[in-house]
Amino acid sequence: MLEFLPLSDQAAMAYFPDEATALSFAAAVRQAEPPWLVDVVQAYRSVAVFFDLHHITFAQASQSLRDLAARKRQLKQATEVRRHRIPCCYELQLDLARVAEHVGLSTDEVIRLHSETEYTVYAIGFCPGFPYLGYLPEKLCGVPRLESPRPRVEVGSVGLTGRQTGIYTESRPGGWNIVGRTPLELVSVTDGYFPLRTGDKVQFTRIDEAEFRRLLGQRLKMPEESQRVK
Repeated sequence: MLEFLPLSDQAAMAYFPDEATALSFAAAVRQAEPPWLVDVVQAYRSVAVFFDLHHITFAQASQSLRDLAARKRQLKQATEVRRHRIPCCYELQLDLARVAEHVGLSTDEVIRLHSETEYTVYAIGFCPGFPYLGYLPEKLCGVPRLESPRPRVEVGSVGLTGRQTGIYTESRPGGWNIVGRTPLELVSVTDGYFPLRTGDKVQFTRIDEAEFRRLLGQRLKMPEESQRVK
């Protein structure tokens, strides 16, 4: 039986065997949209469900969520997802040579593998809208973080470490290996603009510096249509 743990007095968290099942459950809760629901946050194999204490208790919310899971026995079903193409200028890198040396490939091969892979947004955090994208192709996995984080990583920087890649949505300190930079704005806290969400698919498109300058400051456009994937 699916068990929910108290994350706070207004949230319940459950862990799933894999990311796809967690994503499907999170989507099912959003679709059901019970009146007591405040938010649903997926991070890899966990799902946190925030609820309004004026409408429901933790025990009642947990039972309601267990009932929902029981009605959806096939959680790995087709789920509507959104696909994004994000331009990346690999010329604006800081650590390509380090990554290439670690994995034993040329820098061109690192760029090819990184840009040809379609990633899933498995979590958002670290700074507003920062997407944790997985998973890197096996040949690019295992590169450690920098021994000392940089005091400042520029907004739009595309980094990788371990099995993941991600995009710095704000300028801030960071220790990931920077392999490129996107010119697009991916977050605006003031406008409530957060185009990426867990479950979305992301693929990078290689651009040169001239195209980077032309696109600088433009916002990521939302996909016109959703696609169903399993």
